[in-house]
Parts: sequence; structure tokens; C-alpha cells
Amino acid sequence: MKHNQSTLAIVVIALFISFPLAAADNINKHRAEAIEHAEDAQIHGKAGHTKALLEHAEESLKHAKAAENELSGADKQHVSESVKHLNEAIEHAKQDHPDEGTKHVKEALIHLKQSSN
Repeated sequence: MKHNQSTLAIVVIALFISFPLAAADNINKHRAEAIEHAEDAQIHGKAGHTKALLEHAEESLKHAKAAENELSGADKQHVSESVKHLNEAIEHAKQDHPDEGTKHVKEALIHLKQSSN
């Protein structure tokens, strides 16, 4: 019986230690995906590819929002600011304004990268 209690205690401690690490990995994954798609959106926007700009900005926004929900403090503020700029980029892309959309994607990238420092 004592062996079972010791094993249970070890498992519980391991879970408490690993849970924050798993959560951090999830945040980093979403941030990395948001950055990757924003970079792709920027490339396409500079080339005047409005449809691809829109698609990548929307995907970046999805991941930025997921990361934002799990962050706090200055990191959350930066990601929240990137979400605002991604929304603006999407609106401009929908209006077929790739230059304005690209400017907002650039700003979103700055904030996303600042949140991962």
C-alpha cells in the first residue's frame, strides 16, 4: 500500500511540474505560427497578392488570439496589439488595399516578436 501511495505522489508531482511546461509550449507554438503566417502575409502583400495576404493574415490572427488567451502582462499587451493590427490588415485586404494591409501586418509582426522576447 505504501508503494502505491509513493507512486501516486510521484505521478501527481510530475503532472504539476509538466503542466506549466506544456502550456508554455502551446503558447510558443501559437506565437510561432502567428509570426510565420504574418511573415507570409507580408511577403504576399508586398507583391500585391491580396487574396494570399488575407488568407495568411486570418490564419495569423487565429493563432495570435489563441496565444493571447493564455498570456498575461506585457506579453499579452503585445499580442493584443498584434491582434488589432491583424484585424486592420484583414479589413484592408478585403477592400483590396494590399499596401495598407501590409503596413498593419508589419506592425503586428513587431508586436508578436516583442512578445516572444
